Amino acid sequence: MVRFLVALAIVVSAFQPLRSQEKPLPDYDSFVAEVKKRLQTDAALQSGYAFSERHTEQKVDGSGKVKEEHVQVFEVYPPLPGEEPYRRLIEEDGKPVPADKLAKKDGERQRKAEEYARTAATRTAADREKAQREYDKAMRERREDIDDIFNVFDVRMTGREQIEGHGTIAFTLTPRAGARPRTDSGKIMQHFTARAWISESEYELVKVQVEVVEPISFGFGLLARLQPGGTAAFQRRKVNGEAWLPAQMTYSGSGRVLLLRKLRLAGSSEFFNYRKFSVATETTIGEPPK
Repeated sequence: MVRFLVALAIVVSAFQPLRSQEKPLPDYDSFVAEVKKRLQTDAALQSGYAFSERHTEQKVDGSGKVKEEHVQVFEVYPPLPGEEPYRRLIEEDGKPVPADKLAKKDGERQRKAEEYARTAATRTAADREKAQREYDKAMRERREDIDDIFNVFDVRMTGREQIEGHGTIAFTLTPRAGARPRTDSGKIMQHFTARAWISESEYELVKVQVEVVEPISFGFGLLARLQPGGTAAFQRRKVNGEAWLPAQMTYSGSGRVLLLRKLRLAGSSEFFNYRKFSVATETTIGEPPK
């Protein structure tokens, strides 16, 4: 036993210099400042791309067994200004959407795009100024949402981790006691804890996991109420060596709708077939490359 303890002490002491030579974590303030510059919503990240999305929604029982599953596949195209992206449903529960139904939806979208193009050509200086004010307001609100992350959460750097072979810095985010959010997003954040992984070399968000720790009410609790224990995870990947874009989202949780109906849901979205969406293709809808 004595020999074993002596040998163990020698091994431990041999590794001490290696530990002391481990690369220190980045400076917190400067690293976070770079991350803030790059934080964007998924909608903003995807706005210059067309892509495919496979969305799966499941209803589960109390034991977690799937009772019902619904799968939809979409082609998603960037939005016209002031609108939501065009989500072209092409498959539902394994069955292709009929061609005539697709053609009708595509025709409606084409006409709307052409109408927008005609209107854009006649914009006045006042119209452009209004659009700029709306854009500036949206950017200001986004910055306020980002600031509220660091207002609501105690954000701590915890170490290095590899995600799909990419080096990241890991963080924990815990709601601060007595925090006073300034935005609607911040008020929702108070009900979550989170972990986040940021690319060490590019300062981009790679992955985030959140968990509900306090009930969240919508519509003053009259419309819906989400219970603690619900989880969600979001992951991004670098696409074509040019941009970190959403790759996968998963979620699960339970709650009540209209104070009466109890609902347990789980689901996921996968994002793939990303391709640049240029002005030349702005009004053209078609099959993505395989």
